Amino acid sequence: MTVIDANRMHEIEARYPEYFHRSFRQRFGGLMILIATLLYSLYAVWFFDLPKLFAEAHWERVGIYLSQWVSYDVQPEFRIEDDGSIDIRYPRFSPLGDNPHPDWLVNNPDGSITVSISGTSRTVTVSKSQTVVTAHGITVPVDVSSGAPEVVGPVPGWMTVYDDNVLADLGFAGNVSISVDRVKIRKRFIGWANFIFDTQSSFFDKPLGEVVGLIVSGPRIKPDQSNLSLAFDDIWNNSEWQHGDVWTKLFQTIVMAFLGTLLGSLAAFPLAFLAARNIMPNRLLNQILKRFFDFLRSVDMLIWALFLTRAFGPGPLAGSGAIFLTETGTLGKLYSEGLENIDNKQREGIKSTGAQTVLVHRYGIMPQIVPVIVSQTLYQWESNVRGATIIGAVGAGGIGLKLWEAMRTNANWENVAYMVILILIVVFLFDAASNALRHRLMGTKTH
Repeated sequence: MTVIDANRMHEIEARYPEYFHRSFRQRFGGLMILIATLLYSLYAVWFFDLPKLFAEAHWERVGIYLSQWVSYDVQPEFRIEDDGSIDIRYPRFSPLGDNPHPDWLVNNPDGSITVSISGTSRTVTVSKSQTVVTAHGITVPVDVSSGAPEVVGPVPGWMTVYDDNVLADLGFAGNVSISVDRVKIRKRFIGWANFIFDTQSSFFDKPLGEVVGLIVSGPRIKPDQSNLSLAFDDIWNNSEWQHGDVWTKLFQTIVMAFLGTLLGSLAAFPLAFLAARNIMPNRLLNQILKRFFDFLRSVDMLIWALFLTRAFGPGPLAGSGAIFLTETGTLGKLYSEGLENIDNKQREGIKSTGAQTVLVHRYGIMPQIVPVIVSQTLYQWESNVRGATIIGAVGAGGIGLKLWEAMRTNANWENVAYMVILILIVVFLFDAASNALRHRLMGTKTH
């Protein structure tokens, strides 16, 4: 066992003071950060009133919206006439077409009508005197022969009684609203109705084999147009899903992102040389340009889009302009910082040969700065595809405006899902293309 005397101990302490004489920050810095984070979290909970927010949130709407993303519903209405007959009506633009005869609706010999909401476990039978709802393993009759609907027997938890109607919630399968003179049924189906052909198409409700046969070798449906061309027109001009308009708006979004990023990079590139301190010795010009870059990027792209839509009207021009202004500031700052961090030895070596300034920049600076320019520009281009979707919602055109219109109706969530999926696919493809192009231009390998 080695014994260290006092002199040796003092020598070691003098040689390694960072271990033996740690400052207050070094000893308690981690603990202080932990306490500060905890205090800030408590402040955020109080400031945003999170307990009340979570308590009053309409969480049930999440399930409703998600179910509407992946399904559609049909809403027949059964009107009980004075003579006891039952008139069936469907909403305008019903997914079943103008003259539906669904197999889940059965006319009984006694004049009543039975609707299968979900197989045989959830059914509704409508007659002139009562409506019988079968669900969750029980059958509940609702008498409609008097002045107000009245549930016969105990009221189950999934049924709500109001003054003039009774509402039965059948879960994801749908619901039933019962009043004295009419019964409204909502029956839900998984999938996207009429995604290929709408109810106005000549190919609507035909099996796949029959559609393929008509396109390949069938007689012309319209004498002046081939069946293939007619099928494409019906898909492109689908009145419910509006494929043509959606894809056109999506292309506008891509063009906005590309054009805005391209113009922003072209404007930022020469300005970055003037803003870099080691390239342009004029300090006043450096500061003016850097503050100019700060101003352009400090105003959010969404705000620029609002300004430009007021100036030029709604459309892709305002969107491209908003991206251009934002990217000029962002890329100008990134390019100038990249120039200020280059190795001046290579630049000085070219300059020592007596080369002109243009050649010094070309061979002494550009080989060092090109990887930064390529990487940052491609990243911004990919990011602006997402940004162009957001600014489209304020009138800058593109699929963002189309998406906002579908959300605002609060009834076309399947169309919202369709456009969101398209946007995700485009962002994924642009991310992959951007990474591949960046690695190829910079000479690195992808993993």
